[in-house]
Amino acid sequence: MEDMVCLPEVDVIMAATTGAAGLQPTLNALRQGKAVALSNKEPIVMAGPLLKDYERKYGGAILPVDSEPSAIWQCIQGETNEIRRLIITASGGPFRTMPLEEMAAVTPEQALNHPTWQMGPKITIDSATLMNKAFEVIESHWLFDVPWENIEVVVHPQSTIHSMVEFTDGSVKAQLGPPSMRLPIQYALFYPERRRNPDDSLIPRLDTSIAQALDFRPMEPERYPCFDLALATTRQGKTYPTALSAADEVAVNAFLNGKIAFTDIYRVVESVVNTHQPTPAETLEALVAADTWATAEAERVVGKLG
Repeated sequence: MEDMVCLPEVDVIMAATTGAAGLQPTLNALRQGKAVALSNKEPIVMAGPLLKDYERKYGGAILPVDSEPSAIWQCIQGETNEIRRLIITASGGPFRTMPLEEMAAVTPEQALNHPTWQMGPKITIDSATLMNKAFEVIESHWLFDVPWENIEVVVHPQSTIHSMVEFTDGSVKAQLGPPSMRLPIQYALFYPERRRNPDDSLIPRLDTSIAQALDFRPMEPERYPCFDLALATTRQGKTYPTALSAADEVAVNAFLNGKIAFTDIYRVVESVVNTHQPTPAETLEALVAADTWATAEAERVVGKLG
């Protein structure tokens, strides 16, 4: 991957790996001045300032593919007005209404049964813990240069509104559509054009001929402790976000393999970030070192819990 993205005939790179594996190829592509359609959140979570620095320095472009950042990106096209607030929607995952005392007994099969999206196992578990939503807040902070305190998350079970942008005058723009990644992928690949797909059936359309409700509910912090942990950790800067991402990757994999309980994902990540000794996140070497340490420490914690 690290070599492929540098080939002269390549103009756009779709980065859709899982975890830290996408970091080096993404940096290489930006160093070549290429457009990176970023579906993999972990690189920008681990190294947001470094990616943005590469984008500015070498003339590449980071194009968001994840549905919520893509929705924000689409809403701000043509806008020169000040953004007052980003409102990112979350389905709430499969355990939005489950009694809290039952969460420890959740199985991987239950956690992988997302109510609205069909995704890979890592991102599906992250959606159940809302770690994924925290990653989207982090991604949006770096991509759109919006202060942390101006980014909100609201539970929207239907997953029809993918995000909203409120401008300084109080006007709110939203991007709507059925829960499908095909439109964000197509939008990034052909940006700045909006192309009609030759086969309309491939891009799901919003059906306004049937009655639909759009619900919004406040997020319950006690149900999703990973969310607050991730944002508090990331706001400390340095290599904390790298340790966070690495620990989550190990914890999710351990849960999927039956080594720890669902609620232990939070415990693993919390233990790792609380013992992390951060360094400035100014070089790839510093990020790799933090990722290596956090991975080993998370595996140690998993073994202890198991």
